[in-house]
Amino acid sequence: MTYPKVYIILLNYNGWVDTIECLESVLRNDYPNYQVIVVDNNSPNNSMEYLKTWAEGKLDVWVNPDNPLRNLSFPPVPKPIPYVYYSREEAEKGGNPEIEEELKNKIPKDITSKYPLVFIQSGDNLGFAGGNNIGIRYALAKGDFEYIWLLNNDTVIEKDALIKLIEFAEKNNTGISGSVLMYYDNPNTVQAYGGHINKFFGTSHHILKKEHIKDKLDYIIGASFLISKKVIEKIGLLPEDYFLYYEETDYCFIASRNGFSLGVALDSVVYHKEGQSTGANKKLKSEFADILSLTNRVKFHKKYLGGGIGLWLGIAIAFFNRIRRGQADRILKVIKAMR
Repeated sequence: MTYPKVYIILLNYNGWVDTIECLESVLRNDYPNYQVIVVDNNSPNNSMEYLKTWAEGKLDVWVNPDNPLRNLSFPPVPKPIPYVYYSREEAEKGGNPEIEEELKNKIPKDITSKYPLVFIQSGDNLGFAGGNNIGIRYALAKGDFEYIWLLNNDTVIEKDALIKLIEFAEKNNTGISGSVLMYYDNPNTVQAYGGHINKFFGTSHHILKKEHIKDKLDYIIGASFLISKKVIEKIGLLPEDYFLYYEETDYCFIASRNGFSLGVALDSVVYHKEGQSTGANKKLKSEFADILSLTNRVKFHKKYLGGGIGLWLGIAIAFFNRIRRGQADRILKVIKAMR
């Protein structure tokens, strides 16, 4: 096969430790034509300086020797790793190609990327779509790619995750493709094969059995989200009116309505810590995540599913579940946010 260029975009918000572990796994993957972009959403914990320090070889992240996934990000790749650092305005104009070309000669031979790292400071917390769109605009300004891979910073990847994802997308001509997501803290357990939307209530559900992909796949989960350039050229960037949650679902719905297919590469495996940027976990959402997910369900349902009785029955059930879990104090906050 040919190896079209892929931009891998990692969005960071206060998660520099996770981002470094993710980068260590990404920079040893076996796809031969990719460039990594890290967009920092104006983290108040000085994340970008830590990331630069890591790239310069002055900082490593400790991974527990008992971690079964340690081999995916350890030992550290050779340093220093050449990088460029851009403001949002500089990045969206395409950065500085001359400097990037010069830095290509300084990349350590054991790193599989042929390009320097790109660090971008957004200057504000723009949410999932807004932050990733900065990276996409940078790639569009460069104009030298065929795919964008949005990869959550709280993941680590198998070495062949990207090449299997590209092989799948090329073979099946998919507009948006995803990996099999496994739990980082339980790596033999599937987190999702993609997602399904209940068209009555508007609720989203992970697909947990691969035999259900064909009939139930409505969206690709944003933790591993491969977008063909053709999709971006036709439908544009990610929708920025959600901040967090439902933006990838919305984008998949738009893509599907414009004739693009979705698919999951069953041999592309990504391990996801889940919820690191919001304080959520796989059992219980944080209050911040809870409010966003419910209010964005209203936005999405009204946009695509009619906003009818099913939506409000679903919200009522969600309220009942929070009372049952002792979270009644959240309901007024959710109602205020929905208004």
